[in-house]
Amino acid sequence: MAGTAPGTTAPHPPESTAHILEVSHVHGDAFAIDIRDHRLLVDQPLEAGGTDTAPTPTELFAASLAGCVAFYAGRYLLRHGLNGEGLRVRAEFTMATDRPPRVDTVRLVVAPPRGLSEQRCAALHAVVSHCTVHNTLLRPPEIVVEVAQ
Repeated sequence: MAGTAPGTTAPHPPESTAHILEVSHVHGDAFAIDIRDHRLLVDQPLEAGGTDTAPTPTELFAASLAGCVAFYAGRYLLRHGLNGEGLRVRAEFTMATDRPPRVDTVRLVVAPPRGLSEQRCAALHAVVSHCTVHNTLLRPPEIVVEVAQ
């Protein structure tokens, strides 16, 4: 194997490390999400019975995808010595009209910094189309839901 000294074995990749977050009830339909040293809130809009103190979990889902795309775009620009000032990502999503309840479509619009060439925009598109969250949606993880006793 390239990079491995003769007579030795290649190092094993590190085992996956679980990333842990915790969600706890605040009031009504509002919940706090604790991630490392950060706290996010989720709630439901007034018309859905919530108090509208925070985005919905579904809005955070779309925001997570848009944020990941923005991060990849920003890193692309930085890696190529380009100014990221003015970079924006807008997410639009629609809900499915049939069951089960779910997001049906997500449209992301990346607004690159002014003056980015057509060639750089094409490369940027290739990079942001493969962000971690997008890749996860294309190859969904196994999801296990348990109710603790």
